[in-house]
Amino acid sequence: MTVSRDRPVTEGPLHSRARIDAAASLVRMRWPQVPEVAIVLGTGLGALAREIAVEAQVPYGEIPGFPLSTVESHAGRLVCGTLEGKRVIAMEGRFHRYEGYSLQQVTFPVRVLRALGAPVLVVSNACGGMHPRWQAGDLMLIADHINLTGDSPLIGPNDDSLGPRFPDMSAAYDEPLRALARAVARERGLVLREGVYVAVAGPNLETRAEYRMLRGFGADVVGMSTVPEVTVAVHGGMRVLGLSIVTDMCLPDALEPASLEKIIATAMGAEPHLATLVRGVLGRL
Repeated sequence: MTVSRDRPVTEGPLHSRARIDAAASLVRMRWPQVPEVAIVLGTGLGALAREIAVEAQVPYGEIPGFPLSTVESHAGRLVCGTLEGKRVIAMEGRFHRYEGYSLQQVTFPVRVLRALGAPVLVVSNACGGMHPRWQAGDLMLIADHINLTGDSPLIGPNDDSLGPRFPDMSAAYDEPLRALARAVARERGLVLREGVYVAVAGPNLETRAEYRMLRGFGADVVGMSTVPEVTVAVHGGMRVLGLSIVTDMCLPDALEPASLEKIIATAMGAEPHLATLVRGVLGRL
């Protein structure tokens, strides 16, 4: 079944309950399960979807209200099935502000994942590392974030049925989930850093002066995603586990030109470790 993307589902804001429910209903027609975990797979990380025992796949273009991914390595579909005995639904590809979408569009899929019943969001990304003792290929557990995108997906009228007007972000990344990730990493012999992710608008990478500034702000890694999705997930009452792959080092006094090809290659090289970590966490939830 293909739903026309040119015909609005209903009148009103994108994050209206009617629009969210319409998108969720389409997904339920393809996969009538209630997910226990939702997963967002970022740049170079889509192969983790192959770890899922797939029961259904839904292209984004068939879901009313979903944007279309324009970034290389983002497949653009929901993958539904089981992983480590848990019912999961994974976004194979995400959206970014720099693609020209509003943050309401960027985060609309998270609203739909929550409407489908997912209580936990595992969000992953590729990022630039600013911690001088880390290296490309490291995994990082997100302990906190800084939003420097200059925007928020919660701007505008608030629907109290979706979440509170002023959601508390003091513990956006669930501590019990983080403790579980640390335990799995120790047991599996994985190096797992932990730090602060700063989100910028992109799509350009930062200057040397900007890296110094971001590091001075207390950030360990920098990227162009994740924070809007986490904000909406917390607003909706989801527990969040955030994981990053450091794909390039952003040390201003030893800065080398970065390329998308190298970033994707580094992410794919580290992906087996990320997959091991995610599977370990899911198996113990």
